[in-house]
Amino acid sequence: MLKRLVAVIAGAMTVVTLHLPTANADTITRPRGAVVKVEQLPTSRWIPGTRAAYKLTYVTSNTFGQKAYSTGTVFIPRGTAPVGGWPVVSWAHGTSGIADACAPSRTGPSLPERDFAYLGTWMKQGYAIVASDYAGLGTPGLHAYLDGKTAAHNIVDMVTAGRGFASSRLPASMRLARKWVTIGQSQGGGASIYTARYATQYSGTALSYRGAVGTGTPANIEKLLLALGPKVPPVPALPQGITSYVAYIMASLEYARPALGIGKALTPTGREFVEKAKRLCVMDLEKAVAGANVGDWFNRPLALMPGYASTLREYMAMPESGFDKPFFMGHGLLDTDVPIVATLPYVAVLTLNRQPVTFRTYPTDHSGTMLASLPDSVPFVARLMR
Repeated sequence: MLKRLVAVIAGAMTVVTLHLPTANADTITRPRGAVVKVEQLPTSRWIPGTRAAYKLTYVTSNTFGQKAYSTGTVFIPRGTAPVGGWPVVSWAHGTSGIADACAPSRTGPSLPERDFAYLGTWMKQGYAIVASDYAGLGTPGLHAYLDGKTAAHNIVDMVTAGRGFASSRLPASMRLARKWVTIGQSQGGGASIYTARYATQYSGTALSYRGAVGTGTPANIEKLLLALGPKVPPVPALPQGITSYVAYIMASLEYARPALGIGKALTPTGREFVEKAKRLCVMDLEKAVAGANVGDWFNRPLALMPGYASTLREYMAMPESGFDKPFFMGHGLLDTDVPIVATLPYVAVLTLNRQPVTFRTYPTDHSGTMLASLPDSVPFVARLMR
C-alpha cells in the first residue's frame, strides 16, 4: 500500500505537458478550467506549511471574452485531507506588474515576507490554496490590469482547474473539496470582491462558492481617473505606488480597449512610462516613476475623450449589487496606495443596497491591513465553510 501511494505521488510530481497552441481563441477547444500543463513548483515559492505545490496552465477567459490560457499554482497543506477534500481558498494576488516576467508562479510574490506570512496563516487553518496569475500574465497576450470580470473568470476557473487536477492526479489525502472562498489584497482585493459578485454565475453547480475576503480594495478608481489631464495633478505629489498603478492602467486600456484610443492622449513622456509599465514589474516600475508627474503624461483632459468615462465604468467599476454570499472587506486607515476616502463611499453604497458586506478598518497602512485583518477574516471564513 505504501509503495502504491509513493508511486501515485511520484506520478503527480512528473511534468505533464499537453499540446499548448497559441492564444487564438479558435484553437482552444477544451472547456474553461481544463488543465493543459502541470509542472512542479520550486520549493522557494512554497507557502509555509505546504506539503506539495504545482504550477498549472489552464483554460480561462481573457479581456476580450475569448477562451485563453492562464497559469496558476496549487498548494496542498500538510496532513490528510478531511472527508470530501481540503476546503479551498482561491488567492487573488496584488499588483505584481503586467509583463510575463511578473507572474507570481514564475517569481513568487512581489512582497514575499508579507504574502507568505499571510497565506501561511490560511494554510494552518486547513485550507488548500490555489492562485491564478491572471490571463496574459505569463501567457500570451497582455494582462488587463484591474479588469474585474476577467479576473473573476480567472479566479473561478483556477478553482476548477486545481480541483480537477487533484482529483485526477493526486491521492485521496490531497484532494480538494467543492467548497471554496476567494481572498485577495489590493488589486487582488478588487478581484476577490468582483469574484464575490459573479462566482456562483461563473462556476455553476460544480463548485460550492461560500464567500470572499478583500483587503485594500481599490474602489472608485475609475472616478479618480476622470481628473487626469495636462498638469493634473499639478505637481508630482502622488505616491510612487499610485503613479505606477496609473501607468499599468493606461497600458492595459490601450491593449484591452483599443477603440478608446488612449495612446492618442499620451505625450512622449506618457508614452515612455506606459512602455516601461509593459516591461517592468511593480518594484522596478515604482523606482522608475519616482518623481514623475502624471500630469505630464497627457496632451488632453481624458474626461473629454469620447467614451472614456463609460469605458472605465465597464472595465473596472466595482459591482454594487447582486452579491449572493457574505463577503468581508478590510481597509487601513493609513493606506496611501488605496486611500480609504475612495473605498468608504463604495462601502456606503453596498450598505444602502443591502449587500451582505462586513467592513472593518485598521490603524495601519496598505500592506499592514493584511495581517491586521486576520483575527476578523479567519473566523469569518471559518463560519462560511461549515
